[in-house]
Amino acid sequence: MKLKTKTVLITVKAYPNPSKKHGETVCCAGIDMDILQWIRLYPIPFRDLDQSQKFKKYNIIKVKCYKSTDKRIESYKVDSGTIEILDHLNSSKNWARRKEIVLPTVSSSFCGILKNAPQNRSLGAFKPSNVSFAWKKSPVKDSKKREASYAQLSFFNNSKKAIEQIPFDFYYEFKCYGLPECPGHKLLIVDWELGQSYRSWRHIYKTQQLLLEKIKEKWFYRMCTCKYDTYFFVGNQRRFVNQFMVLGVFYPQKQFNENHGTSNAV
Repeated sequence: MKLKTKTVLITVKAYPNPSKKHGETVCCAGIDMDILQWIRLYPIPFRDLDQSQKFKKYNIIKVKCYKSTDKRIESYKVDSGTIEILDHLNSSKNWARRKEIVLPTVSSSFCGILKNAPQNRSLGAFKPSNVSFAWKKSPVKDSKKREASYAQLSFFNNSKKAIEQIPFDFYYEFKCYGLPECPGHKLLIVDWELGQSYRSWRHIYKTQQLLLEKIKEKWFYRMCTCKYDTYFFVGNQRRFVNQFMVLGVFYPQKQFNENHGTSNAV
């Protein structure tokens, strides 16, 4: 096991997930700053990190890690104790500093990312079009396994409360921008911010329908309509290489001198 020091721009954080093997962890991904390629960092016990290590999206971090046994080429295991926050790239000048790093990693289409999945390419970014947003009631997923995992965590750390499952699944439906033959796609959204917004906003918006509409207002109208130059960050599952999920959205506003042809409007 050879540790390497990586400098990474964090672009996505998935919703926390408990397991008996690793405890409650968060799968994070971003861009290796030295080579401008995608990297997955796992497992990260986010709530157990020192406060000074709790990074946000678009923080640049330094961390020691090593290539995991996961066959996906972007996957690295981290020594979480070595996480150091170096910088934060804010959204000033229409996300200019973020664009410098993110846009060179963008693939031509999600269809193209799918074609590369059998070669263990498991992370990427692309431009969608004809985006719509939907939700449905979430089935109870491995409730006994989840309860057992948190029961084990509670044995070692009584102060840690279980992060609840969100009772809805949220999806983007879209086609690949500039690819007329694209059949269309529907992907689950697993962005931590969406789950956290559901948990926080339910105390503000008293009816479930209003809460769901407010989530749509942010994750669709504020990110995916024709006002924005929208890109999706996606990643797949270790066991199911063709099952991708939306991990986050990159959405600077369009510039007046840009010509994007067909807009993202529904």
